Amino acid sequence: MSNEPRTTVGTPTPDELREQVERTRDELGQTIEALAGKADVKAQAKGKAAAVKQQAAEKTAVVAGQIRAQAMHAAQLVNDTVPEQVLDKAGRAARVARANRTPLLVAGAALLVFLMVRRSRRSR
Repeated sequence: MSNEPRTTVGTPTPDELREQVERTRDELGQTIEALAGKADVKAQAKGKAAAVKQQAAEKTAVVAGQIRAQAMHAAQLVNDTVPEQVLDKAGRAARVARANRTPLLVAGAALLVFLMVRRSRRSR
């Protein structure tokens, strides 16, 4: 409010009227922005999609952590219960398979083709 006295009882001064008009404009601008935000369906959909994506990522991280913990527990159980000789032989077999990956893949593919051909001949 200004320091100017009112011209008559209950009648605002020009400065008071300007301030009221300015406040009303600000309030109207804020109201319009709020309504525009509510009417912007595309922005709302993007916001909801981002929230769902964030929730899915959080749940995935939790589940992945649980799976890792269970896998480590299972590996420890296997390590504790399986005899050392069996673990050594399994480790050697895995190393040989990794070293000879191509022949093993070719043999697996050949076996798969053989089984598919055999199955298709039976169904005729």
